[in-house]
Amino acid sequence: MGILSEAHICQCFSRLATQKRNSLVTINGARQKTGQQLVDSVLSLARGLLQLGLQNGDVVAISAFNSDWYLEWILAVAFIGGIVAPLNYRWSFEEARMAMVTVRPKMLVTDESCYYWHSAARGDAIPSLRWHVSLSSPSLDIINKYNMLTAEMLVEQSVIYGSMNYSFAPEGAVIICFTSGTTGRPKGVVISHTALIVQSLAKVAIVGYTEDDVYLHTAPLCHIGGLSSAMAMLMVGACHAFIPKFEATLALEAIEQHHVTSLITVPAMMADLISSVRLKRIQKGCDSVKKILNGGGGLSDNLIKDATRLFPRAKLLSAYGMTETCSSLTFTTLFEPMLEASGTSLQMLAVTN
Repeated sequence: MGILSEAHICQCFSRLATQKRNSLVTINGARQKTGQQLVDSVLSLARGLLQLGLQNGDVVAISAFNSDWYLEWILAVAFIGGIVAPLNYRWSFEEARMAMVTVRPKMLVTDESCYYWHSAARGDAIPSLRWHVSLSSPSLDIINKYNMLTAEMLVEQSVIYGSMNYSFAPEGAVIICFTSGTTGRPKGVVISHTALIVQSLAKVAIVGYTEDDVYLHTAPLCHIGGLSSAMAMLMVGACHAFIPKFEATLALEAIEQHHVTSLITVPAMMADLISSVRLKRIQKGCDSVKKILNGGGGLSDNLIKDATRLFPRAKLLSAYGMTETCSSLTFTTLFEPMLEASGTSLQMLAVTN
């Protein structure tokens, strides 16, 4: 049973199933779900995982492109007291094997980006593995080739028996997030429910996320920036728009199509967005964006200037953080359109204060 006085990332379900019951909360291409549908999908998968034999404290390794299904897997594993270890789909199998040997997952879940890992992980490569699962819906040939289960199989075999409540892994752990490895090999950092909730509260307070936001998933869910921002958006009941991975053209199309209001970037992403607009000489839909949080390095003066031209109505912030601190530690506002419109620059405000 859940301990209601403790933070848990699935506490957002009550809000999603009531206030956002009939509102869109996930958009993944043609696949769209309301708050109630998202909660139902997560609980169905959670039941399937329990009946398969996944236990409290078990680790589930996931490697896949961004999608609503990926988010649902994170929540379903968390709901039953499991721990998710998101792995970078860009890794070679050897890099992934080293990570999995460290965290000892009972289950490996991938989409088509990493199906070959399942063959390579058989035998003694990763002794802890019991189950291999496809996150997406592959053909029967693929299922047989890699001897995988699918999410549909787990849901179909699940049986509803009474009400369910969320539970906790030991010490409140929910994510083992790997660092980028800039100072050596990637290291697995244990992230707790409380850390994610506190980080979400900070982002809500400083960036200003609300239930009216449409958040574009530009950062991968294997990265702490992508994970922590996703949790913040779940907390406020915002809408999640997914693209498989960041490509400037895909991102700009999604911004226009879904009237995206918020996203996160790193300097290279921002540069790609600006370059893409210049090459195609288009700038449709960017006025909908109201909040941009940049991380992974500071933006140059030229990038800031170009970004404010591309997203003239967006509050632009830069954050510094680490995986070990569950993402952002400090925030700096680089551009505030409300102040600029009133003729008060951030520099003038700083001098006045």
